[in-house]
Amino acid sequence: MITTMLAEAWSALIANRLRSSLTMLGMIIGVAAVILMLAIGGGVQKQVADSISGLGSNMLIVTAGAGRQGGIFGGAGTGATLRIEDADGIARLDNVLAAAPSTSVPAQAVAGPANWATNVTGSVPAYFQVNDWTVGDGRIFTDREERAGARVAVLGQTVADKLFGANDPMGQMVRVKGISFTVIGILEKRGQGFGGQDRDDVIVVPLTSALRLLQGNFFRRSIRTISVSVASADALDSVTDDITALLRRTHRLRPADPDDFQVANLTAITDTLTTTTRAISLLLAAIGSISLVVGGIGIMNIMLVSVTERTREIGIRMAIGASRAAVRLQFLLEALMLSLIGCGIGVAVGTGLAMLVGGVIGFETQVTLFAVTVAFAVSASIGIFFGWWPATRAAKLSPIEALRS
Repeated sequence: MITTMLAEAWSALIANRLRSSLTMLGMIIGVAAVILMLAIGGGVQKQVADSISGLGSNMLIVTAGAGRQGGIFGGAGTGATLRIEDADGIARLDNVLAAAPSTSVPAQAVAGPANWATNVTGSVPAYFQVNDWTVGDGRIFTDREERAGARVAVLGQTVADKLFGANDPMGQMVRVKGISFTVIGILEKRGQGFGGQDRDDVIVVPLTSALRLLQGNFFRRSIRTISVSVASADALDSVTDDITALLRRTHRLRPADPDDFQVANLTAITDTLTTTTRAISLLLAAIGSISLVVGGIGIMNIMLVSVTERTREIGIRMAIGASRAAVRLQFLLEALMLSLIGCGIGVAVGTGLAMLVGGVIGFETQVTLFAVTVAFAVSASIGIFFGWWPATRAAKLSPIEALRS
């Protein structure tokens, strides 16, 4: 019986192709808009998570406080409030796997006739462990080289490409602020971070070399950040408290004094950004779903017209024994078919637009099975909801009055 009704519903839609197509247009636009918004939102969430997880898992970042020269205040990290001894103390805390002190100096790197403005990071070998960053070619510098202030450098892929092009950088010299460093390694490519920052645009040198040769006199004995690798995500909060207590004690801060440092929990930042982007994507999807309601109203309108045009047909069906429930089901199936076909086309259009937009804006959009399933479920609900009144109106017709029309 259902198969026969579906065949009749299809025939009714085919008999009015243009009208059926225009009716489905609202559903197509609505579903495509929802799929596109959810895909963009999912892509943004993935990029945020990848960008922060690329910095290292279960990691805390301790940043120096704001500096002041004369009447001018700088931002976080500009003060000379952190020392290498702070990193040594943090490394001895419970649940801390490693602590890597580092400083960053913007500089012009020169190799032969080529030059490139980049950031030079001075740190220790633990920097690569904490940040989960390995070399694709060559090696990192050793603890012995770091303590000795060796003039060696590990290049990010972007710097290597800009300074050496297709040539092999290994063993070549790079000059930074007039100081020559020997290239001993090339870091694996990481790509762009959140906000478009190029994470491969960096040169890493031993911390002792950076402090002695590259950093200004004011910061000669200070570091900008300490990257801390924590044993587990559950220990992040307790380690944050331990670091705060340790630094306040070693910096001899009184209870009323504010912290002269900042401790950032990257996991908390990830959760906050993920929650925010999810809320934004759901809001955009909700706005796009307004088109689904418009499409549902269009379905109800066209089904009312169909009931009016087919009044005599309804009377004949009832006269030969069709029940009111069967008449109602017939028109419900037609409304449901209009909705689901429009949804299928909308999913295809939305997926295509998501791929196109992803290529234009430069990151991967995600069309998930969940989004497609929800789209079909909502479309089916809209088809039944907006088709119920026309179907019920058809079922309530008097057979005699219908035959007379």
